[in-house]
Amino acid sequence: MPERSSKSPLMYMMLILTFIAIAAVLKLTESFCLPIILSVLLSFVFYPFCKKLNRLHIPWILCILFVFLVSFFLIFGIGNLLYNTIKSIIKVYPSYEQRFTDLYQLFCKTFQIHYDQEADLFTNLWNSLNVRTAVQNLAISLSANLVSFVKVFGVVLILMIFLLIEFNGVKPKVNLAFADREELQGKIKSIASTTVKEVTHYISIKFLISLLTGLLVFTVCLVAGLDFPVIWGATAFVLNFIPTLGSILSWATTTVFALLQFYPSWGMIIFVSVSVLAINFILGNIIEPRWEGSDLGLSPFIILVSLSFWGWMWGFIGMILAVPLTVILKIIFENTTVLKPVAILLGNSGKKNSEQEKTK
Repeated sequence: MPERSSKSPLMYMMLILTFIAIAAVLKLTESFCLPIILSVLLSFVFYPFCKKLNRLHIPWILCILFVFLVSFFLIFGIGNLLYNTIKSIIKVYPSYEQRFTDLYQLFCKTFQIHYDQEADLFTNLWNSLNVRTAVQNLAISLSANLVSFVKVFGVVLILMIFLLIEFNGVKPKVNLAFADREELQGKIKSIASTTVKEVTHYISIKFLISLLTGLLVFTVCLVAGLDFPVIWGATAFVLNFIPTLGSILSWATTTVFALLQFYPSWGMIIFVSVSVLAINFILGNIIEPRWEGSDLGLSPFIILVSLSFWGWMWGFIGMILAVPLTVILKIIFENTTVLKPVAILLGNSGKKNSEQEKTK
């Protein structure tokens, strides 16, 4: 017993050091690891749809191509819609310049920032808020990110196709590789099936909630007469994939634009702000938890920590992937004897985890 107790702290110390080493490797190899992880997670999402089509006696490769074609046309349609909306924003910008100027003058007066009455809005911004450096950095960042996104998207697409083709032969490979170790064979199958089930469940529910959020925000903006409702609906849809923080950002951007358009008339500003806040609160805090149930079993604190960690690791995409990746880690920990205590700590409550253990 004393020997065992002396080994335990050393073992957990080694696990912490291993975790730090893995995190460092993932951070340094972002350009290599991110496309692979994205392709694996998206393959989990597409796999059930391909499986359902395959049950209709459609060849597996045709099922994959069909799902990809439908997804491609949906993405192309949404992208085209957003592109046309952005073009219309550029066209009507001059009508907003005076509103920008009025609000900026109010801002300068409130915070005692120098404002040159003889210069235009952009000259004032350029000189007083050091916007030049920010704009230059933003332009460089956007151009680099756009090129990077196109490259990553192409790699992810190719990897997903080959992964989905491979999925049909995974079970026979596992059976052959671990033929003399049935316990390990069963554990690998359990981890794989649970991961696919829970990640698909989370992403599908998140997608539906995000879509509903986007549609409702779009409707509110349309009813209020807020310009470019498609942009605000799309923003709400995308940002809703980031738990908590995404909803706050969506509400803030829509409210700021409502302030810009309707100021000094406060009625519509309050209507848009309160409506978007209510949509995000009701769908995100009442309906979504009921749909998801306790399947994820993650502590709210752990979700926020994972957002910070994966956001630091891989930026915006990391924040979107934070919950699915943490769920996968929790499943692996649950099926590893040494790491079961860590899985319990990641869970929603000790009571729920103990009940799950009994059902197993």
